[in-house]
Amino acid sequence: MRIGQAGYGDSVSERMPDVGGWFRTAVDGGVTLPSTGAWGPGTGGFGRTSPEEDVVAAARRIAGSTVTFLTGAGMSTASGLPDYRGPDARPRSPMTFQEFVGSETSRRRYWARSVVGWQAFQAAEPNDNHLRLASLQRRLSVRAVVTQNVDQLHQEAGSDPVIDLHGALSRVVCLGCGLLIDRDDFQDDLLARNPEVARRLDDLAREAMTLPDGDAEVDRTDEFRVPACPRCTGILKPDVVFFGENADRRVVDEAFAALDAADALVVLGSSLTVMSGLRFVRRAARDGKEVVIVNDGATRGDDLANIRLHGRLEDILQTWVVELS
Repeated sequence: MRIGQAGYGDSVSERMPDVGGWFRTAVDGGVTLPSTGAWGPGTGGFGRTSPEEDVVAAARRIAGSTVTFLTGAGMSTASGLPDYRGPDARPRSPMTFQEFVGSETSRRRYWARSVVGWQAFQAAEPNDNHLRLASLQRRLSVRAVVTQNVDQLHQEAGSDPVIDLHGALSRVVCLGCGLLIDRDDFQDDLLARNPEVARRLDDLAREAMTLPDGDAEVDRTDEFRVPACPRCTGILKPDVVFFGENADRRVVDEAFAALDAADALVVLGSSLTVMSGLRFVRRAARDGKEVVIVNDGATRGDDLANIRLHGRLEDILQTWVVELS
């Protein structure tokens, strides 16, 4: 099933719960943020639509520039993946890195939730936003797509190069020795160690679709078994950046290098609520680069934008594809 097109209800929040905290990512290299508390719908600006002539004019402006794209969760909501700040976002309190590494109970709870939601998450497919951006990448001079998302749907849609600023949920990493494990293989291991969960997996997944924040019954057990690293017995963690954790300095440097080599920064589907994305906008503005922000709803970078477009990403990107063909 192509997630986001059928079978998951009328709203994005009904299509797929945030089981396991898939989007609990926040900070950038060298900057540690405390927990932000509960997240929910952003404030202001939803439902506005920029005039067609403004959308076309923006396409013509960036056509003559070397561009770096910065994308956020709004790119993937049409694939059934929830965001934190959209109009349909449900309040939730992100798990911090400190909570994950400091509490075996928290780790059990995280992986119990994750094992329930993984099948739906890994089945998500690129939506029209991803496909149209990949098409634009072939028509424009693009340094890179820098994404705050951890779903790797840009790569599946054909974008290249893509810089995963916050890692990827398709991998599990050992915090002790750095061993990387494929998430599908880790899923098989988790299910083998927890046969009762494996037996009831489909029922638990359906339950998670209807309860707040995917709070499936599996969360309420102390018996969920999580393996240690097979090489060093260290703690295994999804290879994504949690709140309170630093992003890989090399990845951050690569993203800034892509920005520095571009004439324009185009932001797609991000509220820029956390510094991780906002700092790219601030740097672009500081260096006199063109800043284009496309988002439904207000962003923290609006006052820095040379061009601010409101409306559905699908509509704006389609107009750009047609204009730049």
